[in-house]
Formats: sequence, structure tokens, C-alpha cells
Amino acid sequence: MKIAFYGSSLLSSYWNGAATYYRGLLRDLAGRGYQITFYEPDAFDRQQHRDIDPPEWARSVVYDATPEGLRSVLEEARAADIVVKANGVGVFDTELLEGIVAHSRADALRIFWDVDAAATLEEMRADESHVVRRTLPELDMVLTYGGGPPVVSAYEGFGARRCVPIYNALDPTTHHPTEADPAFAADLAFLGNRLPDREARVEEFFLRAATALPERRFLIGGNGWDSKPMPDNVRHLGHVYTHQHNAFNCTPLAVLNVARDSMADVGFSPATRVFEAAGAAACLITDAWEGIEQFLAPDSEVLVARDGQDVADHVAGLTPERARATGEAALKRVLAEHTYSHRGEQVDALWRTLLQPERSAA
Repeated sequence: MKIAFYGSSLLSSYWNGAATYYRGLLRDLAGRGYQITFYEPDAFDRQQHRDIDPPEWARSVVYDATPEGLRSVLEEARAADIVVKANGVGVFDTELLEGIVAHSRADALRIFWDVDAAATLEEMRADESHVVRRTLPELDMVLTYGGGPPVVSAYEGFGARRCVPIYNALDPTTHHPTEADPAFAADLAFLGNRLPDREARVEEFFLRAATALPERRFLIGGNGWDSKPMPDNVRHLGHVYTHQHNAFNCTPLAVLNVARDSMADVGFSPATRVFEAAGAAACLITDAWEGIEQFLAPDSEVLVARDGQDVADHVAGLTPERARATGEAALKRVLAEHTYSHRGEQVDALWRTLLQPERSAA
């Protein structure tokens, strides 16, 4: 079966946190026999910051971020059995969603894959003419990056035929334990871009902890933080490429996950960083959010913090032995339950149920 997938970027993680998610899932689906073409616009300097070459398991099409470029790739939707539009492409999002409906075959599956469901639903509530609200009757399924029961209920309330969360996971071929790198030495490290709906939580969970522990070393990676005032014991790295993530996670005593506001509010939304860290057997400290137990067990597989003081207390009381035991337990759990092979199996079953022989022959 052929998949036409319209997303932000497969080739670059630059200002594109979904890259790991796309790569892990689509690599697994390719192994199950799907022929995948990923369409991404040449936008936001992502092509100048590629961190993988076009993979052998998917055809990569980079198109000009112009109306002409858009038309050229939408025309190819006609050849696909499954047509996917992910949100957050950043250019022509409305036109892409309308376009997959207009250009795909009548017998093709039309799917909206929401990698920021909490934000999309908030927009839909505020705007009756929102493109997703308008398009839901024409879509066969909504898949989401996370959100659990609250997101499923909300999407079905808007008229989605079916909504299924496909959670982030681990790709053990790319994220795994490795040797420590002195460049990432710290007592606590955080990796994430500076975004408006994350910054206040980073201030609370990361910078407040750094202020409370002036004798400890803190490390922050990601775009946008260079102009942010920080305590003297915080070192800023800038963009950290995907191939550096294993060392970034393995080297510090512990690493921190901080959810964006919308993800924390809705719960059941583990970031890719959670599984990248667990896959590297890192000791992970995360801000508290509903549903964490579905993925990792608090205290034994992950350390949970309600605020910055909790983070500081975890770091102050953490021994190398406990950090190692917590990380090893997390790795064992995600390998058993939360790899992209598990997610790919789930997606494959969903699609094959919908693509019944009688539908394909229509």
C-alpha cells in the first residue's frame, strides 16, 4: 500500500520536534510493506540544518514553499492508498488539508495526524470555520501524538469518525545507551526549544532548581535560549542535533522533561524526549502530568516533580547508583512496551481494518 504523508520535515529536527516521531513510525511501517512518500516544504531553514539524509525506507520530496510547489505535490496524492496530513507543517496548512480531500481517490484513506492535539482543539473551539472542523466529515480517521481519553472525546464531539492516540515511543536503532561525552557533563540537563507555552514551565522546573542549587551544574540545549537570562551555573548549548541526543542523555546525572502548557493540561502526552531519554537508560525527572503511569512507573522508572523545588530535591538527593538503576528500569520498560514497533503494529492494524477488500475494489 502506498502512503502520501504531508508533514513538517522528515529530514530535519530543526525547530521540528516531531522529526523523531515521524522517523520511528514511518521506518517501522516501511518494514511492514508500506511504500511511503514524505512531502515537506523547503521552509524555516530546515533544509540547511538536515540531520539525516533521505532514508532508504521512504521517498523524500522537498517542495518549494510556493503555491506552485504545493500544487505539484498535491497532484501526487491521487496515487496513494493512504493520504496523511499532519498538522504543524507551518506553510499552507489549510490548503494541504483541503487538498488531500480534493485530490485523493474516493477509495483512499484520508487521515489527519495531529501532533499537537491540545492546541488544535483549542483553536477549533474558538473558530467554527476552522479548517479541521470543516474537514472532519471528509476524513476517515484522526490520529494524535497523544492526549488520551480527553482528546479522543473532544475530537469525537466535533464529529470525527474515529480518533486514536498513537503515542510517542522509542526507536532503539537510533536512541540507545552510549559513551558519556564531557561536552554534556552536568548534574541536570534539559533539551527543548524555547516556545511561548513552555517557557514559564522551564523557568519553574529548570531555572528555579538551578537557582536553588548554585553548587550544581545545569545544562540547557535547544533553540531560542541564548537571549534568556539564566543563573551562572547554567550552560547553554544551542541546537543539539539528533545524532548527539544519546550522549546528551547518557552523560548527565539526570535529564529533565518539561511538558508544554497544553500537553501538561490535557495529560497522556509524553514527549519524544521521554522515550529518547529512557532509551538511553538516562535517569529522567519529569514534571507531573496525568497519565505518566501508563508509560513509566513513578519512583522506580521515572522521578516525578510537582514544581522546581521537587526537581532540586531530586537532584540533591540523587546518587549515581540510584540514577543508574532508575535509567535501567526505564529502558527495560520502554523496550517491552513502548517502541515504534509497538506503535507501527497498532497503526497497521487500524489501517488494514479500514482498508477492507471491498473498499479497495470500489
